[in-house]
Formats: sequence, C-alpha cells, structure tokens
Amino acid sequence: MPFRLLTVCFLLSVIPCAPSFPQTLSGPPHEHFQNAEVFYGWAQDNAGHKLRTFVTRPKKPAGKVPAIFFVGWLSCDSVEYAQGETDGFGAIFWRLVEQSGYATVRVDKAGVGESQGDCTKLDFKTELSGYQSTFDEMLKYDFIDPAKIFVIGLSNGGGTSPLVPRHHPVRGYIAASSWGRTWYEHMLELERVRLNNTDQSSGDVNSGVKAFTEFYDLYLIRAMTPGTIVAQHPEWKAIWYDAPDGQYGRPAAFYQQLQELNLGEAWQKVSAPVLVIRGTADTIMSDADSRAISETVNRAHPGTAHYVEIAGGDHLLSVKGKLSDDVIPSMMKWMTAQLEK
Repeated sequence: MPFRLLTVCFLLSVIPCAPSFPQTLSGPPHEHFQNAEVFYGWAQDNAGHKLRTFVTRPKKPAGKVPAIFFVGWLSCDSVEYAQGETDGFGAIFWRLVEQSGYATVRVDKAGVGESQGDCTKLDFKTELSGYQSTFDEMLKYDFIDPAKIFVIGLSNGGGTSPLVPRHHPVRGYIAASSWGRTWYEHMLELERVRLNNTDQSSGDVNSGVKAFTEFYDLYLIRAMTPGTIVAQHPEWKAIWYDAPDGQYGRPAAFYQQLQELNLGEAWQKVSAPVLVIRGTADTIMSDADSRAISETVNRAHPGTAHYVEIAGGDHLLSVKGKLSDDVIPSMMKWMTAQLEK
C-alpha cells in the first residue's frame, strides 16, 4: 500500500555526544540545504539495529531553536530526499527545513538507507522503539530547545505519534493524512474504496466487503497470516491481492500490532495542542480516520485540537502532483501560535 504514496555526533545511541559541526557522508548523494546544516547520527531500536538519523539546524539563528520531530509513514522508503521535492511529503521536509527556522529530526527505519536490519521483516513495536530512541537522542543536541518541540506524523506515523515522546513533554502534534481508529476499521473502509474503484457491480463490492470483514478478523484480530487464512478458506483466494505472510511490504505482525493499539486511549492522554490535516482527495486515510484524532482529543480536552482540510489534496497533500501551497503556511501559522502562548 502506498502509505508514503500511504521521522555533537552519535557513535552509538548509548553514547551521549553532541557535535558542534555538520558532517558529510561519502557514497550516494545526500541532502544539501541553503539555509540549514545537516548532522548525521545514529539511534538504535530494541532489536539492536543502528538507525541513521538526520538532524538539521538553521544556519542563521544562534542559541537554542524550536525543533520538529518527524514520525514517518508505513512503507520502506527513506526519509532523506537527496533529489529535493520529488513528492508531497518530501516537499514538506524540504520546505520546513529551509523556511521554518527550526531544527528538524528524521530517522530511517531498519533496513532503509544506511540503517541496519530489514524493514520488510520489521514489526511495529521494533519500529516504534527506533523513533523513541531517536527522540531521546535528539534531546542531546545543545541547539535544540527541549521546551519547544513539535511532533509531525505523516500517514501511519500521524496516528501513532503520541506513542513516541513517552515522558517527554512536547509543544504540539501535527497529524497529517492519518488515522485515529482501529486498524480493522481503517482497512475495511479502505477495501470498500478500493473495490469501488474497480469495474465491479455494487452487489459484488458489498459481497467483497462482507468477505473482508471475516478475513481481517482472522488476520488482524486472531493473528493468522493471509496465506494460512486462504489455505483454510480457498473461497477467499480471489479477494486476497498481496503476500501470504504480510501486506504492502511489511510482515503480518506489523498490522496485528497496529490492531492491538488503542489510539483512542493514546490520544485522549494528549494535553498538548493538536493540528490534524487531511486532503479532501485522500483515498487512503478517510475523513473518519483523521477526524477520529481531533474528536478524541477534544472530547478529553475541549478546544485543544483543530481539523484542517486541504482542498483537492491527495494522501501526500499534493494537488496535481505538487504539494498544496496551503500546507506549510497552515503548519507554520499553527506552530508559531503555540510558541506565542
């Protein structure tokens, strides 16, 4: 699934050292910004994989600056965009690095880019531990103001972003193109949208969704692999379109662990301000998926969350292949307002 289409020097994550100079890497091309310096470091997930981190610092401001911590999408793609704004999410990275005046922090998950491991075998709990480790490492940079940290989650990472900081306070969350319900609910709605976009009749679409309600119960809730399910229910062979041991390039355990999450509980504990952004043309994360976040936060803390729609924006918040001009101004205006409080 296209969930991206659906975040001093560290020698090791256990060594607290903070470089005072940017670094360069040999090998493939890397990002080069006009208004920011890049620091390359390491974090470590709970499986022991060393994970490549990318930290930027604005060139002009002296002293401590606010920071944006990114929590990435589902797919096994790098968060480093050496070629610039090649898609909407990459444009968000580049424009916030160049225009915000904030530090930014990203990390490649295991097996992506220079990070150790194999993303295609990585479960969610291990991936989450990598983000948590990176968040801890970020606090060792002396130019980052720990009282002015924003967390921006993209796609899958938007829904799970409140699990990253743990005991560390943050100034606010931005959940972009994201979800706040159960993964089972999300997938059933997604399957209906997918089937509606085929040449099947309405009756066939309904029959397909009915089959998927049982299929995903066995897959997500009863923790069976798709291959095992199809072997036991050969009548469903025609509806399954992915691998026997996983989906969208990730193992079955990844999605089963997403289903185990209680995002309602996670978001109701968030007392920091929240901005939820969704493109009206997003066919991956629905309006209900995204609104669940703002509704949950506002039910627990009235007026804390705000919901913003990007007219015509797709899952990457792009319109006609380019990041909507409304996205970065909306993010910056909101973050600036939080810092002024």
